[in-house]
Amino acid sequence: MRLPDLEAWAIFASVVEHRSFSAAADAIGTSKATVSKAISRLEARLGQSLFHRTSRKLTLTESGTGLAEHARRILADAEAAEEAARDAATAPAGLIRMTAPMTLGMVQLAPMLADFLAEHPGIEIDLNLSDSRVDIVAEGIDVALRIANLPDSSLRARRLGPIRTYVVAAPTYLERHGRPTHPAQLGEHACLGYTNVSGPWRFTGPNGEEAAVRPSGPMRSNSGDAMLPALRAGVGIALLPDFIVGGDLAAGTVEAILTEWSLPPIALHLMTPPSNLRPARVETLIAFLTERFRNLCVTPTP
Repeated sequence: MRLPDLEAWAIFASVVEHRSFSAAADAIGTSKATVSKAISRLEARLGQSLFHRTSRKLTLTESGTGLAEHARRILADAEAAEEAARDAATAPAGLIRMTAPMTLGMVQLAPMLADFLAEHPGIEIDLNLSDSRVDIVAEGIDVALRIANLPDSSLRARRLGPIRTYVVAAPTYLERHGRPTHPAQLGEHACLGYTNVSGPWRFTGPNGEEAAVRPSGPMRSNSGDAMLPALRAGVGIALLPDFIVGGDLAAGTVEAILTEWSLPPIALHLMTPPSNLRPARVETLIAFLTERFRNLCVTPTP
C-alpha cells in the first residue's frame, strides 16, 4: 500500500493559509526550498498543478482550490491528534477560538466564560461576537454558537436548547396603528427587519392555517439590539428572540402580538468543525456550555 505524503499535504495547507512559499516556510520553521519541493512532490503525485506561479503572485488553480479544504482538514486532524495525546497527561490548556451572536454572547455567554476561565486557568479564549455568519472552518474557529432552524450539515452540531421568538411592538405603536390579529395584516404595518434573516415571516395558526408576510418598514439592521430603541419609541413591529426582547416584555415597554400564531421553531446549536478529533480543552468547554445552557434558553411566556 502506498502511504499518502502527509508532510506535503500539511505544507500545502500552510501555503494556502499564508499565500506564499516564503511565508509558509517561516510559519512552519523550514526553508522555502523545502516548501517548494514538497509542493512539487505533491503535484507530481496528484498529476495536476495546485498553484499558478508568477514572479509577483501565487494563486490556486481550480484543482488546488478543490483540494485546499482537504489539506486543511488533514493538518487540523494531525494537530488535534497530537494535542489529544499531550492533553491526556496534563490539565486542559491552550487557546480556544470561539464565535457567538452579539447579544447572546454579551448577556449569557460572557458570564459563563468568566466562570469557565476561573475553573481552568490554563485555557485562553479568543471570542468573536458577531451576528453575521462566520465560516468556522476557514477562520479556524473551534466552537461556534448559532441560532437556526437546522444545523449546517457540513459541520458537527449539538442542540443546546430552544429559542423562543416573539412578534412585538410598543404600546404606543399599537395605540396609534391598531393591533394586528392576523399575520396578513402585518403588510399594512411598519416592520423592523433583521437583515441576517432572509425570507418572509412564517406563521402557523391554531387551526393549522399557514401564513407568510415579507416585512417592510423604516429600518433594517444586522443587529437585533440596534432595533430596540426604535421599537421602544413606537416606530414599528419587530420579530425578535427572547434573549434580546425578554427584558422589555417583562417591563412592559413592548408587548407580544399575534400570540395565538406560532413561529417556526429555532434553537441554539453548538457547532464545531467536521473533524472527529478535538483537543481536551475544546471538549471541556463543550461539556461546560452544554450544562450551563440547559434550561437557560427559554424564558416564561409573557
